[in-house]
Order: sequence, then C-alpha cells, then structure tokens
Amino acid sequence: MRLLEPTVPGPRLPVSTPLDEVEAAAAGAGTLVLEFGAFRDGRGFSLASILRERGWTGRLVAAGHVLPDQARHLKRSGFDAVERPAGDDAGPWERMLAAFDVAYQPAADETVPAWRRRAAETRHDPETLAARLSAQAGEAEPLDVLRAAFAVPGLKIAALSSFGAEAAVLLDLIARTRPDTPVLFLETGQHFLQTLQYRRALTERLGLTDVRLVVPDAGERADLDPKDDLWRTDADACCDLRKVRPLARASAGFDALITGRKRYQAGTRQALEVFEVLDGQLRINPLAAWSAEQIEDNAVAHDLPRHPLVSQGYLSIGCWPCTSAVAEGQDARSGRWSGVDKTECGIHLGGRLVPAV
Repeated sequence: MRLLEPTVPGPRLPVSTPLDEVEAAAAGAGTLVLEFGAFRDGRGFSLASILRERGWTGRLVAAGHVLPDQARHLKRSGFDAVERPAGDDAGPWERMLAAFDVAYQPAADETVPAWRRRAAETRHDPETLAARLSAQAGEAEPLDVLRAAFAVPGLKIAALSSFGAEAAVLLDLIARTRPDTPVLFLETGQHFLQTLQYRRALTERLGLTDVRLVVPDAGERADLDPKDDLWRTDADACCDLRKVRPLARASAGFDALITGRKRYQAGTRQALEVFEVLDGQLRINPLAAWSAEQIEDNAVAHDLPRHPLVSQGYLSIGCWPCTSAVAEGQDARSGRWSGVDKTECGIHLGGRLVPAV
C-alpha cells in the first residue's frame, strides 16, 4: 500500500455514501477516494471489501480520519493507498505496515487471515494433547486438572455425569471452575425416581447452567426394546441402546469429555489415567487417583448433598433393574449387574457392543 501526499485526483465520496452511488462512481473511474469522517467508522472498510469482491480493479484511496494503526486493515480491505495531510510523518505508517505478518480479514492477496490461522491451530490431535496435559497436570489436584483442560484454546469440553452416588464431588469441582460446562446425563428411561429428583436438586444447588438430557433414539428403541425389558435377556445390548449409542451422538461435537471415574471403584479401573484417549476423543478423569476417603472428605468439606439411595447401601447407582445395594466390604461397583459377568455399561470401553441398526 502506498502513502500519497494530497490531493489525489478522482471522485471523492464520504464513507457514508450509499453503496449503489459508490459503485456508480467507481464504474467510470480509475481512482476512487473514500473519505473517513472518523477513524472508527467501519463503513469505509466494508465499501472497499464489497467493491473488490464485485470485481472493481481501480485504485482505491483512503482519506480523512484514518490512523497508522489501521494501515494493515486498510490494505486487507482492498485500499491501495492512503492520502496523508501535508507535512504528515510517514514513519508511523511505514512501521505499522511492516509490523504484522498476519491479516485480520480476507481480501485479494494470499495472506492467511489470523482468525483462520487460529482456527487451524486449535484443531487438537487427541493423543498429542493427552500426552501434553498428562505431563503438565497428570499428577495435579482435580481442580488443577480441570483448569489445565479448560485453559486449552478452542477445546470443546463436556462432562458426563450419572448424578449417582459420588457425582456431587466432580460436579462441584466443575461448578467452581466453569459452571456453564455442558453436562450430559444419559436419561435411559430406567433410572430410580430418586436419581431424577437428585439431578434436579443438585443442578440447582451447584448452579450448573447447561445440563443436557441424552435419550435413546426412539426408532432404535422401538425396534430393539419395544417392551422395555431388553435388560432381562441382554444387558449389554440394553446398555448399548440406552447409553453407548446416545452418548456417541451427544458427545460427537466435543473434543473432550470429563468423567468421574476413579481407580478404586473396580478392578477394571485400577490403571485409569487422568488423561486418556477413547475412540479419538480425549477423556479427562480428574478424580482418577483419589481414594474413597478423599471423595468422602471432599463431600463433607463442601457440604455436598448425598444421593438419597446411598444411605440404603447403594454405592454405585445406575438403572434400577441392574443396580443393587452393596454388602459391607465389597467394592463400590459390585452392586452393578450383580450375578452377571458384566462390570461396565460400555461407554468407557470404546467401540460398540452390538452393531447399529
């Protein structure tokens, strides 16, 4: 972009001129001067961009109240030159034109706009991100784990909660960090009434603002479980229909999913990492390393309300047909699918349990 002394020959129009009049004036001119009445008036940039988009190739000059800080933006909008007042120092303009190596809106040249570059930079590879976050916060306290994840630019994060026996601890941490985090609740249609009541009460108590109910697909449910008794004959298929498939759909728009899993809950979780990748998605398990005592101490310290069924011996709470109370000394998840060779519903295993219909 050139810096010109006044006065530039050619039609001169204020940036307040209607577009059709500007186009008419530009059609018969090799040079067009647009005069800014105020440096903050964006109409000049819009007019320039539209003229260039519609194919006008003449020389476009900015005049009036424009500042050196706007040099790059003027160039990217399509201006070829700036008309400077007599005696004006060209130094600030030249320094500003040389200062930037990115552009902030698309125009005729090939420079990649900054917004597009930033978008490209925030497409995270989950394996790389998991390794980086593990090195940064893998041994950190749960609150710091969440803060590290939320600090990643452009990372779309949701939380998964059953609103079960220990759900309040994780949800409280999320509420204290980012209460507008989407929280996905798998509404299977088979929950205890106490769980549904607890979900509403805990959501209000913690100030969570985006709890989303995720339900099974109506067509799949009609085909695979028309009598709502699939759990009797095939618990894996029932979980796949009511949990695995709905979660896969609901979480598809997120880069990462926060869960409340802990290593002490079951033998299948003893090697659980704080940051892991499952089916191409980052899973964040802030409470992985905490013991049952730490969970209890945290709940007491923050006066968190308990799920009503905990006092009746239910230490891990899912759907009512497949959940039972736990005997003293048993691990927390021994009451899930009791008497069946099954320890997980499938949402944390990866892949599918039964093929999609």
